[in-house]
Amino acid sequence: MASFLRPARAAHAPETLNCLFKQTTGHASPRRIERFATQTRPRCARPAQHYPVTGRIPFASSFHTSRRLRNDGSGGSSRTDLGALDVLANTPVPSNSIDICMASGFQLNNGARITDGSGVFLVSGEAFRWRPWEAAASASSATASPYRLLNKKGQYDIPAAALNVLAHLWPLPDLLVLGVGPENRPISPELRRAISALGIRVEVLDTRNAAAQFNLLVRERGVEDVAAALVPIGWVEGQGAGEGDEASVTHE
Repeated sequence: MASFLRPARAAHAPETLNCLFKQTTGHASPRRIERFATQTRPRCARPAQHYPVTGRIPFASSFHTSRRLRNDGSGGSSRTDLGALDVLANTPVPSNSIDICMASGFQLNNGARITDGSGVFLVSGEAFRWRPWEAAASASSATASPYRLLNKKGQYDIPAAALNVLAHLWPLPDLLVLGVGPENRPISPELRRAISALGIRVEVLDTRNAAAQFNLLVRERGVEDVAAALVPIGWVEGQGAGEGDEASVTHE
C-alpha cells in the first residue's frame, strides 16, 4: 500500500488516479482525486510560468541606473547640457591662442592679426612673426627659391636656426606643436633630432589641426608648457602664402 503513495515519474491519467485512490482509500471523489494527484505529482515537474511578451527579461532591471528626464512640461529636459560638462569652461583663454586661420596669416585671441604671409611662433604667452623659409634659403645655395620648406623627399625640413628663439627661453616648453601648412607632412630626421636635443617633444600636424591642438593644450597645461610654430594654411611650396589674401578664413 505504501508503494502507491510514492510520487510517480509521470503524470497519472484521471482513470488511473481513480483506480489508485480506490485501492488506497476504498472510495473516490473528484475533490480527493485532485488532492491525490497533487500529492503524487513528481517533484521535478514544476508548473510552467508564462510571462507576458514585453520585450524585456523578467526580473532584470535597465542597464542605465540614472533617471531619464523627459520634456513633458514637468521641468525636466531630455537633452544633456554639454556646457555644464565642460571642465575648461572657467579657464581663461590665453591671449596668444589662435582665433582665426587665414590663407595669408592668423588672428589671435587678443585681436592681433598677421596678414603678410608670415607664420606665427607662439611661446610663453607671446606671439612672434615667423618666417622659417628665410632661414632655409640662407642655409642653402643662392639660386634656391626663397619659399622652400620641403626637402627632396617631401619632408618638412627647416634649419635649426629657425627655432633659435627656443634657445633663449628658460624654462623650455615641454611640447612644440608644428603646423606645416595645408597638408600634414613628416618632418626630416635632422629637424627631429634638433628639437629633441633641446629636450622638447614635437607634434606635427597640418596648420588647422595644429592651431586647434595648441588652443586645447595651452588651456589645459598652461602657456609655459606648450609652444607652437605655424605656417599659414595658404602656403604653396615655391610661392609662399601671399600677402593680404584673406579670402580663406577658418575659425579655430
